[in-house]
Amino acid sequence: MELYQLEYFLEAARQRNFTRAAARLNLAQTALSEQIRKLESELGTPLFHRGHRESVLTAAGDTLRSHAEVLLERALAAKNAVREIAGLRGGRLSIGAIPSVSACLLPAAIAEFRKRHPLVELALFEGTSETVLQWVEHGRVEFGAVQLPAGGVGFEEEVLFSEPFVLLAPRGEFLAGTRNVELASLGLKPFILYKGRARDVALSACRAAGFEPRIACESSELETIRSLVAAGLGVALLPKLATRVKTAGCVALPLAGTKLERQVALLSRAGQAPSPGATVFRAILRNSKLSR
Repeated sequence: MELYQLEYFLEAARQRNFTRAAARLNLAQTALSEQIRKLESELGTPLFHRGHRESVLTAAGDTLRSHAEVLLERALAAKNAVREIAGLRGGRLSIGAIPSVSACLLPAAIAEFRKRHPLVELALFEGTSETVLQWVEHGRVEFGAVQLPAGGVGFEEEVLFSEPFVLLAPRGEFLAGTRNVELASLGLKPFILYKGRARDVALSACRAAGFEPRIACESSELETIRSLVAAGLGVALLPKLATRVKTAGCVALPLAGTKLERQVALLSRAGQAPSPGATVFRAILRNSKLSR
């Protein structure tokens, strides 16, 4: 049965007369009668006791009426909910991101999104690139910001930006005026490793420079990394984005003679049309990267 047939049926039940119901529905009476007959044929029982002046519901018709009213109410609620989401007047948007992106790039983007669409609930989940990939795959988040390569199949990648790694060191650790540092000169320094793919990049770079780094500490929290460096516990190789927040006692220095960089991309499931909220948020992120 179709929703419009239930609407016709309910109007006929309310009017108790097919002629009056057809007029209210802007239908020919024959058209209304035909749809009621189709319903009765599908259900295998009469829905009305048809009289000369009135047509009243049978027991089966009365049962259908209660269910039809609920179905049409739910259909209307679903339609309104979809319209709210399409018009960004409601709904929920869930996104995932690696810590450096969520801490240093997303706050401004989230503030802009909320300013434009305050009624949309926005949920942010933070994890490693591998974790964010799993969230996207299983539908926990609609899209996620990860460090490439993403791995896996069935995903669409949109490169958001590329950036170099820099050395975060205690202020005063290097001579005043130092503009860049040779990675090979850090062989005797203790290192604070930033967990995740940044850790793998740092280890590979140190080994390529000819030494195995002395690991003083590892952390997945950027604020912890900065505080430990400022305290003089060691140096850290970090994506440039992670050093945007200035920390007293620290200095970020470019690396010389080593091309160390990463790509950050937005990851979504292949073939999945983005929701209106996701479309707007991704556009905000594209614009925000231009000011970096």
